[in-house]
Amino acid sequence: MTPLDSDRCRTLINSYCDAAPRSAARAEELGPFTLFVGEGPWPYYARPRLGGDGGFTPAALEAVRARQRELGVPEAFEWVHDTTPELLALARDAGLDVLEAPLMVLDRAAFRAPDAPPGVDLRVLGADDPLLAQAVAVATVGFATPGTSAGPQGGIERDAAVVDGNLDFRRDRLRRRITVTAIAQGESGPIAVGSHNPVGDITEVVGVATLPAVRRQGLGAAVTGELVADALRGGADLVFLSAGSEEIGSVYARLGFRRIGTACIVG
Repeated sequence: MTPLDSDRCRTLINSYCDAAPRSAARAEELGPFTLFVGEGPWPYYARPRLGGDGGFTPAALEAVRARQRELGVPEAFEWVHDTTPELLALARDAGLDVLEAPLMVLDRAAFRAPDAPPGVDLRVLGADDPLLAQAVAVATVGFATPGTSAGPQGGIERDAAVVDGNLDFRRDRLRRRITVTAIAQGESGPIAVGSHNPVGDITEVVGVATLPAVRRQGLGAAVTGELVADALRGGADLVFLSAGSEEIGSVYARLGFRRIGTACIVG
């Protein structure tokens, strides 16, 4: 496959986004939507039903939101804007806050894995790695302070955020390679983290986060490069991600990712 065949990439990504949640969620078909209901600790989203023929209306959208409220799960939606453009205005008219995220695919010919900063090691975590809890806590702290700006939160805040819950669930996913997690490790332990979730020969890079105290040192890019290298070694033919902003997208572009569209994300 030519990675920059945008139409085909979007088709494959739509299929992936229907398949990936099914390892830990059940699917409920609600009109033109599929709602994925997590059967573990991770929440999921609703998205346009794969192979559906539209029929998106305010009533159809509200039916999904009502079901999410009934289940006590986030009112979360994700879709590829380029293949379902009518949903954006519908969601915003309903009062939903929609992030328009650059949807990016790896151009393998342009991929360049950056080196880690001095004193930092990059590695993929094994299922029984003792640093997994700290790695999860890095993401907790990093996503609590979104963006790329530096801040005071570092190892102390990471360690305060460590919890033991859900580690068995995560370790099982690592063992089965339906999630792969990599870290950048400094003297105090993990300082940046990210994952990719393989389904067949497609994988999505997700959850890349850096402790605010060590941002703007290339750690997120280095972790992403480690994840991409692992995905390619594992036989991935298509590696994609949704960047949290245009600024973050420019970081991924330097690694060899190219924008092929827009991912719309609610929740």
